[in-house]
Amino acid sequence: MKQFISFIIKEARHIVRDKRTMLILFGMPIVLMLIFGFAITTDVRNVRTIVVTSSLDHLTHQAVDRLAASEYFTITATAPTPQDAERLIRSQKADQAIVFSPDFASRRGGIQFIVDGADPNMAQQWTNYATAIISGSDASPVNSKMLYNPQMKSAYNFVPAIMGMLLMLVCAMMTSISIVREKEKGTMEVLLVSPVKPLMIIIAKAVPYLVLAFVILTTILLMGRYVLDVPLQGSIVWIYLVSTIYIVLALSLGLLISNIATSQLMALLMSAMVLLVPIVMLSGMLFPVESMPRVLQWISAIVPPRYYIEAMRKLMIMGVGIGEVLREVAILTAMTVALLAVSLLKFKTRLE
Repeated sequence: MKQFISFIIKEARHIVRDKRTMLILFGMPIVLMLIFGFAITTDVRNVRTIVVTSSLDHLTHQAVDRLAASEYFTITATAPTPQDAERLIRSQKADQAIVFSPDFASRRGGIQFIVDGADPNMAQQWTNYATAIISGSDASPVNSKMLYNPQMKSAYNFVPAIMGMLLMLVCAMMTSISIVREKEKGTMEVLLVSPVKPLMIIIAKAVPYLVLAFVILTTILLMGRYVLDVPLQGSIVWIYLVSTIYIVLALSLGLLISNIATSQLMALLMSAMVLLVPIVMLSGMLFPVESMPRVLQWISAIVPPRYYIEAMRKLMIMGVGIGEVLREVAILTAMTVALLAVSLLKFKTRLE
């Protein structure tokens, strides 16, 4: 046991001494949280809006005042005709125009939206928000309609996704590079002929990254809660328990990559190709899996972060119990057992 602990301390010192590794491990979570929390956002804010109306009656005036008073829209101009408003949108001076019919006050007429549809998702949100405000809702138009995320904050969606991406990348990528580095330096053979069993060596090399993964997880949860105001509705115990299964899965994948890669560069490229693109594109991190073509949905079924992100969104945002995420936990556990078995078997085969 003393030798095992010595191997763990040795690997931990390697990590601490490598400033680039430390920068990646602790800088990347903070930077990504700030970028996704404040820069890459789908929140509706300050939409430049033109009002088109031929008669500014009492009800029309009230509707325009509600739009101007909300944090979602900024009335930039008025236009006499829809054609004039469309020209302003085409010249990039506004994002949308709201056309009130002449008999809007009599309830016989309605409204028309002319929207910049270059981003269809945002355009749909703008019209939904504007319709809710004009219809007489309060200043927060989604309070009575949206469960779990009444203000439609994109951070609620991104924080669990960032957790899934970072834990997978850090654990798998760093573990694979760490083991391959020993091969390149020729020290792996020295370690394998030591009195410690090869399996213990692999576990000893994985333990520091397991600890670091929990540090990163805690950092993300704290930033999400106190910087981005993302609630933790569910049990923190279940969040950490499910995360532990996912972290072990990521470490197993890193071990498998290290068995295939022959250099640190190859391990890095394999990690990027095998992990980064599928995580971003197919895990549901940015795009709903249900909206993907059927073939891509089948492919996404073998992407582990998909199930972890789903489980975290349910536990963190919806506040459900462990019983509501048993499907995701069962799939992650099965993947972990399969990957760990294949990785250790392949590692043993290489030794022989």
